[in-house]
Amino acid sequence: MNGSGDTIGVLGAGSWGAALAIELARHQPVVLWAHTREEIERLRLDGENRQYLPGIPFPKELDLSSDLQDTVARSQEILVVVPSHAFASVCQQVAGIRPDLPSLSWATKGFDPTSGDLLSRVAGEYLPQASLAVLSGPTFAGEVARGLPTAITVASDSESHATRIAGYLRSEHFRPYTSKDIVGVQAGGACKNVMAIAAGISDGLGFGANARAALITRGLSEITRLGLRLGGHSDTFMGLAGLGDLVLTCTDNQSRNRRMGLALAGGKDIEQARREIGQEVEGINTAREVRHKARELDVEMPITEQTYRVLFEGLDPREAVHNLLSRQTRAE
Repeated sequence: MNGSGDTIGVLGAGSWGAALAIELARHQPVVLWAHTREEIERLRLDGENRQYLPGIPFPKELDLSSDLQDTVARSQEILVVVPSHAFASVCQQVAGIRPDLPSLSWATKGFDPTSGDLLSRVAGEYLPQASLAVLSGPTFAGEVARGLPTAITVASDSESHATRIAGYLRSEHFRPYTSKDIVGVQAGGACKNVMAIAAGISDGLGFGANARAALITRGLSEITRLGLRLGGHSDTFMGLAGLGDLVLTCTDNQSRNRRMGLALAGGKDIEQARREIGQEVEGINTAREVRHKARELDVEMPITEQTYRVLFEGLDPREAVHNLLSRQTRAE
């Protein structure tokens, strides 16, 4: 792609935020923001995100900042890449700095933990005049940062917004697709993290490839049921932000959520597993939020229910699997 010259402000310097900033900065100016000066100074001194993306140097077009006001003020595009629990707070701060911001994009996956809403609704409350776009799909941060082949979906109600963001990202190794289904893309990106924890539990207990394939397939059915009820489109769940992201996250140990499931199956508690993983595991809180949403909308999600019980009610993982297998026979 050809760089546009627009400055993009990437808010959030974790593994995914840093990876997207690196990818974008190969083609145009980028400001990567982190919320503490100490973090930015460490990144600047190292010239890379040594904690999450060691050995991958920052491009020369990548600037670093801990000043949110300056970052937002001088950026033509804002891309939020913070954990879902911080998303509302960041949107609120951005709206306070630029209440007339014309567009906002994010690559955060999850539901708002306070309201249980999709993040598009949260963003719309703080920036009602802005067009909104979400980036999601089968993407591991390390592979994106290393320039390995990747495809992603950019979804927005505004076709011009989605096309513009796709243009910033497009390169010989990065292929963005656009979509108008902002609801379905968000639902797929959030719910797959719960299924990845379940897949990790299954594999950690030694249940094999047959069980993993069945879990992924039935997990996709759960995600689709909820996504359709929320207003998503069925085709989305067979695409990159649905099936693609689900398969990736359930089958590769680069997935933090899958590693959480493996740890739980090995007898570790959540806090111990979190410390060992050393990064945000979105599927933990998402399991609670998806379960609540499923009950609210009367959507059957048995894998989500059992994963929730393992995470929050101390259910033994083997008993959770037994509960799934002993359910009444029904037509697929």
